[in-house]
Amino acid sequence: MNPIKTKRDGAILEVTLDRPKANAIDLETSRIMGEVFRDFRDDPDLRVAILTASGEKFFCPGWDLKAAADGDAVDGDYGVGGFGGLQELRDMNKPVIAAVNGIACGGGLELALSADMIITADHASFALPEIRSGTVADAASVKLPKRIPYHIAMELLLTGRWFDPQEAKAWGLINEVVPGDQLMDRARELARLLASGPPLVYAAIKEIVRDAEDSKFQDTMNRITKRQLPTVDILYGSEDNLEGARAFAEKRDPVWKGR
Repeated sequence: MNPIKTKRDGAILEVTLDRPKANAIDLETSRIMGEVFRDFRDDPDLRVAILTASGEKFFCPGWDLKAAADGDAVDGDYGVGGFGGLQELRDMNKPVIAAVNGIACGGGLELALSADMIITADHASFALPEIRSGTVADAASVKLPKRIPYHIAMELLLTGRWFDPQEAKAWGLINEVVPGDQLMDRARELARLLASGPPLVYAAIKEIVRDAEDSKFQDTMNRITKRQLPTVDILYGSEDNLEGARAFAEKRDPVWKGR
């Protein structure tokens, strides 16, 4: 049974983690997810992805400890995108929405943090419990302090305590909290909005954000101005860039072609 289900709806790809009982991720599943997201990244007809999971109780608890007990190495080959196929996938210049349908802890929360936007069901819950087993939530230690206040991120990392969607939203960790039965409807609504937008602009935004993570403000601005970032160079020489100006002047909606 394939642990990953995919569904295409026009320019939108839905990716569903489906590994009963808890949607934990082993090495094979991680490699499959990496292939799925790599193909999404490279498919010019796809513009937005939704990542979710089956059932109502678990989004993902992270690493599959049963698989580890059977021989899966924690430092094994996770595949092209790292753990969960998304955390370390290079040049992902398309929007990804995480629709968290239940418990997201450990690597499962880290996977959600790899998305650009996170919406959750109101019954979801979160934690980084690695501290209690003497391990480190490595990806979360990098990502969490960049998304929420440092002192809150450190508390969550150092205590491993559970927190609910309302607290997560209050700290800016997630975008929206919705009733569980409305989660996918809202995710698809948001995906349709993004799919109707300018893909070359999205790509430029994501590359600029990545570049700015390790640079001073003026250094990144200089690279943008000099068109040294590939996506920015493509955008400013594109048909879509001209289309945006024409549509504004003609008082009509633009037709984005992604070129």
